Amino acid sequence: MAKIKSQKSNSDSIEIKVSGVFQKNGHSHYNYKQMSKAVGISDPAGRQLVQEAIHTLLKSKEIIEVKKGKYKLNPKLLSHFQNPKAYVTGFVDMKKTGKAYVITKELEEDIFIASNNTNQALNGDEVKVLLFPQRSGKKTEGQITEIISRNKIRFVGKIELSENFAFFIPDSQNMPVDIFIPLVNINGAKNGEKVIAEITDWPKSSKNPFGKIVEVLGMPGVHQVEMHSILAEYDFPLCFTASVEAEAKKIPDEISAEEISKRRDFRDVITFTIDPVDAKDFDDALSIKKLPNNNWEVGVHIADVSHYVKPNSMLDEEAYERGTSVYLVDRVIPMLPEHLSNGVCSLMEKTDKLCFSAVFELDNDAKIITEWFGKTIIHSNKRFSYEEVQQIIESKSGEFVDEILTLDDLAKKLQKARFANGSIAFKSTEVKFRLDENGAPIGVYVKEQKDSNKLVEDFMLLANRRVAEFVNHKKDKNSEKTFVYRIHANPNQDKLEKFIQFVGKLGYKMKTGNRVNLANSFNTLLSEISGKPEEYMITELSIRTMEKARYSTKNIGHYGLAFDNYTHFTSPIRRYPDLMVHRLLENYLHNGASANRVEYEEKCEHCSEQEYKAAKAERESVKYKQVEFLVNKIGMRFDGIISGVSKWGIFVKLTENMCEGLVSLKDMDDDFYYLDEDNHCVVGHHYGNIYRLGDPVKIIVKKADLSKKELDFIMVGK
Repeated sequence: MAKIKSQKSNSDSIEIKVSGVFQKNGHSHYNYKQMSKAVGISDPAGRQLVQEAIHTLLKSKEIIEVKKGKYKLNPKLLSHFQNPKAYVTGFVDMKKTGKAYVITKELEEDIFIASNNTNQALNGDEVKVLLFPQRSGKKTEGQITEIISRNKIRFVGKIELSENFAFFIPDSQNMPVDIFIPLVNINGAKNGEKVIAEITDWPKSSKNPFGKIVEVLGMPGVHQVEMHSILAEYDFPLCFTASVEAEAKKIPDEISAEEISKRRDFRDVITFTIDPVDAKDFDDALSIKKLPNNNWEVGVHIADVSHYVKPNSMLDEEAYERGTSVYLVDRVIPMLPEHLSNGVCSLMEKTDKLCFSAVFELDNDAKIITEWFGKTIIHSNKRFSYEEVQQIIESKSGEFVDEILTLDDLAKKLQKARFANGSIAFKSTEVKFRLDENGAPIGVYVKEQKDSNKLVEDFMLLANRRVAEFVNHKKDKNSEKTFVYRIHANPNQDKLEKFIQFVGKLGYKMKTGNRVNLANSFNTLLSEISGKPEEYMITELSIRTMEKARYSTKNIGHYGLAFDNYTHFTSPIRRYPDLMVHRLLENYLHNGASANRVEYEEKCEHCSEQEYKAAKAERESVKYKQVEFLVNKIGMRFDGIISGVSKWGIFVKLTENMCEGLVSLKDMDDDFYYLDEDNHCVVGHHYGNIYRLGDPVKIIVKKADLSKKELDFIMVGK
């Protein structure tokens, strides 16, 4: 669902930004063009809104006109806006207790908002904040004075019915208030059912918002109800509208001779897909051919979604709103209707398919001799699973064995060069479930990354990197081409220093002289801890030290991969940014003009946000199934690893099944324990017993709360 704007319109949001520039630069003069640049607006419509904002501020006497078309802050207000009572805008990070933090780009630290100063703001809302005078040694505090836009007005939870009214109890830990529901608005919901509620009003005099039930999901604990609840909580729709489905079905499977004639033909080149065994959408394929000069032509062929999904169509608008496919434990919620994602666009075997390809001539050392990007047609000879390719690599026998072994050899050389250049080999664990016919978990396992996975990964990384480099180097005389990059910022220096100090106490040294030295130190560290008790702890801390990757038109490179230029080109069936990349690349291959940077930056921010929400939904579904897996194992003993420490307790991840729960410090009655945050441990006050992040421990399952997706453990020893 798109963000719900308050009655304050987009023009009012721009007015706040314009006002902020005048306030911060009290002696400076601006005309509307200079102000547009100052607030990051370059399009005509945006400039018109800036002009309107200036006239509104002039009318309210917040600014004055110093000469025709030039404005500055009213001198009478200068002292007011230069004292600590300044206003900033940001986004709310709400806590269950009702207190909040506002995250803003205007300050280095988050702003603390007491529960009595939130002014009916909710989690994720964009707000205006009045800063309180700074007190020495204290956090920056403030008061929310205005809600610029609501992040969401629909929530998932349970309904509790009384004789004369009902209350909606939200599932989210970030929703601090219940919603009052008049009985005429319960929509047939029964007491205790999971429902979706929508806020309809929130009178200033009322502690609770008023709302209505818009959808009844069913009783808690039912598999389908819980999966639908997770999707609804993060605003991902359960299905496509009839009009979107109809538009998709109008797209034919057949490929015309005219379209084939426009494309480079790879149908006679050996080509195959490699995917998970249960995959239904195949958006990438690899081809390989030996050239007369003994080099290798390797094609990375990507489903040509942009050929079928046109800008501003209903399909395109729906895909943009979703931003990504969502992968829950038992299902995929696709970004595109199945007619496209599993049919027309999917690179199925023994079928001609349209692609956008990156084709490389590589020598036997995997050095790039030439490269080509363009539209193609392919014919996949074989649909492989990762397991089948792994078996071929290990046994050195099987269908297309020579081609697969050659690709594996080239991929390993690409990987070696990548690590030598400073790429960091972070390990990730992917929890998978074996489900019965009713969706109940009957087994849990960790998916292991093997050579077959890395083979595909390194060729996808190659294509993504070289596409980004191609566009970044294709500049006009006056400016770079607007493009969608996948960026990963350098780690926060304070976090990094604390991490280095911590692993130093454990006997591991890291060099920080330059970026390559640091990356090599990370790789050496990750190799040295492999199989040791502290492996999980250090791996988790190293990942937390890093920034999150995101999409942006502002290219700052990708720190973790050590690429100066990187994008996402290889998955347009399931990621909208890849679809944008295809369109931009095609435009620039035909010497088209640069796209509007402001427009694409806004799209990048939306896609990053949708990706973040999808990841949270996926984690929620995993967490639910982990709790469900242990529901009938209360009282059983398990081995685990301490995965986190807090002032409330110790988080333990079970070795056998990766389920994570909390050992409350209240239940540890052998001593009074306190948190030593700097050393990632809890310490017994009287006897000095220490429980440290990464320690192996034994626990008993105390409680499995499906409604809260929480596990409680009791510590029984190290």
